[in-house]
Amino acid sequence: MPPPKRVVIADDRTNADVAYRLACEGTALLWRGDFQNARQLLQALARRADHKAKPAKKNKPAKIPATPTEAFHLHRQAQSQRARTLAMLLIPFEDGYTIPLRRAPDVKLACNEAYGRYEEPFIASLRELLGLIGAHEWRRTGVEIPALEARIHPHYGVFSPVRGEYVQMVADAPLPAGVNLAFDIGVGTGVLSAVLAKRGIARVIGTDQDQRALSCARENLALLGFDNKVELRVADLFPEGRAPLVVCNPPWVPARPSSPIEYAVYDPDSRMLRGFLAGLSEHLTPGGEGWLILSDLAEHLGLRPREQLLEWIAAAGLKVTGRHDVRPTHPRASDDTDPLHTARAAEVTSLWRLAAA
Repeated sequence: MPPPKRVVIADDRTNADVAYRLACEGTALLWRGDFQNARQLLQALARRADHKAKPAKKNKPAKIPATPTEAFHLHRQAQSQRARTLAMLLIPFEDGYTIPLRRAPDVKLACNEAYGRYEEPFIASLRELLGLIGAHEWRRTGVEIPALEARIHPHYGVFSPVRGEYVQMVADAPLPAGVNLAFDIGVGTGVLSAVLAKRGIARVIGTDQDQRALSCARENLALLGFDNKVELRVADLFPEGRAPLVVCNPPWVPARPSSPIEYAVYDPDSRMLRGFLAGLSEHLTPGGEGWLILSDLAEHLGLRPREQLLEWIAAAGLKVTGRHDVRPTHPRASDDTDPLHTARAAEVTSLWRLAAA
């Protein structure tokens, strides 16, 4: 987001209604009071933003989107507006990530993990800071991965493998005969490379163009003891050469991301998906397989029809030799208050087995 055009000083005396009005108008509030009171004010702003998103009167029905696609775009628009409003509460930092406010926590480690070394004073939104702290806790405690019988530790800016059903599919799908090399396209945290290595594949090459992801994967693979089996390379999609197994879990929704981490979820114009399909056959050894892990949520949202996916597969000189499906287990799939509940309830995640036609 661009810096706010107007900033006013706020402190413990600032009224939440006034703060919310200013934030909605695009005026940022630079906090000079108690840090914990700033957190309470942010919670108050969030409650007002959520209340505003509901119908003004109980007997006034909410607008029902005409299509799932309209529901998706309205939901994204509301999320974006909420994020902009809540980002208007600013926190000052002094040299070395010190916060000069009463009862402020020590956030040096979390900031170093996210931003790197920085010794100058600056200002950031409290909402962003809380996100950094949350990312630090994710990294410290990790995410339990049953298929590995171990934890994966996501770094700031690298998408966490919380959707365990797709990881389990890669752990369970029958391997092509005689696989001794696999490519993991878009390695992320390294979770799929680790699963492939655990399954006995002698050599795995994981690629990514995001240095945060490569650093994250390198650390996780070392912790798991697979760093001698998995090689990481900087690449946009494929490494050089061919392999009998090429695995890819691209972003599932063809839409524009609003922040860097959303590139793990949103793939503008299905760029990564189309690039993977277009280049797969020339990176497979004879008789090799490509595993495409993809949710059909975009289909239920009206963003990409199944026919288009099948056309891309055929146009790339590929054929479907099998498919493994699983229903999602995350809480949103059963949350009927979610604006996208209908699509989420119908969602299926698939592992498409692809081969050269």
